[in-house]
Amino acid sequence: MNRKLIISIIVTILIWVCGGLGYVYTKDKIAEKMFSESTILKRVESSGIKQAVPDIKEIIREAQKKVVMVELDDGSVGSGFLYNKKGDVITNAHVVSGADTVKIRTTDAKGFNGQVIGISTETDVAVVRVEGLKNIDPLPLEPSSKLEIGDEILALGSPLGFQNTVTTGIISGTDRELNVDPYIYENVYQISAPIAPGNSGGPLIDRSTGKVVGINSARIEQGNIGFSIPINSVLSLVNSWSETPMKNLPAITSLNSAADIDVNKMLETSDYLVNYFIESINFRDFVTAYSLLGSESQSNIDYQTFRNQYLNTISLSVNELKTTNQENQVIVETEISAIERTGEKEKTKTYNMNFIVAYENDQAKIISKEIVE
Repeated sequence: MNRKLIISIIVTILIWVCGGLGYVYTKDKIAEKMFSESTILKRVESSGIKQAVPDIKEIIREAQKKVVMVELDDGSVGSGFLYNKKGDVITNAHVVSGADTVKIRTTDAKGFNGQVIGISTETDVAVVRVEGLKNIDPLPLEPSSKLEIGDEILALGSPLGFQNTVTTGIISGTDRELNVDPYIYENVYQISAPIAPGNSGGPLIDRSTGKVVGINSARIEQGNIGFSIPINSVLSLVNSWSETPMKNLPAITSLNSAADIDVNKMLETSDYLVNYFIESINFRDFVTAYSLLGSESQSNIDYQTFRNQYLNTISLSVNELKTTNQENQVIVETEISAIERTGEKEKTKTYNMNFIVAYENDQAKIISKEIVE
């Protein structure tokens, strides 16, 4: 009897031990399966959750092929982007105002003739048909998207004639309104990405999808604030011109005088140029930053020495910026905060710097920069 009892107890213990081990093993296997990368990805895809954000370099590389420079006979330039396989390019109305035909230049330096087939007197949008761009895949649009404050964006275009330029930022405001004669901009995006003359008409791209959500159209002189027309607000109008091109283009007049435009353009250009210079340093794109210097500045400092000046600079940010027009040049007074590395320590310093901007061979350049004590 005792022997049977002992055997029974041993068998019971073995059953419990085996059961426990089996439970742990099965639990681990189930957990491994549930939380394996492939299983998670399948669940994410099947549940409709937004997938991994595309690589920013790939977005830029693909977008730049479809972004063009728009040139008028008077030498002014703007930007545009291919939006369908008919060769139609969306741009701003103020970019092509007064022109029936324009020159279109792609990023691979090819030139084409473009015909303005639609232009609005109320909304700052126009369409140019380019026969040479027919049957080329356009930039994908995201007309159903409604971006929110804080969403990351990319602004592409040809600011100051620098074709193939990309700036980054966020949506810093929504449903904004402003008046830039002769247009009233309503329900537009406010963006932090630096834009300047020549950016107008270029695409605003959602960083998370790589698709066009707006048309970069305007900026205010003070501060680094731009505005972009949501693509969904103009798409029906653009499509109507693409289906039935205008036979007679309306005349568009601005209330600003030519002198005011020239002065404002120079101030805007100088503001942008300094911000672009600082942004290039932040992205450690020293080649671009160096290219923004005038010939005399470059003769006083070679590229390697210039680059070495900023190797210990972690980041730069503009606290204040003021532009003052003086004859043929602009003084840009700035207060800049710099985070710098000294040994293993990081230190924040504030500098007051003056940049002198002027045109050199028809291009705006930073002629000089100096720290003001």
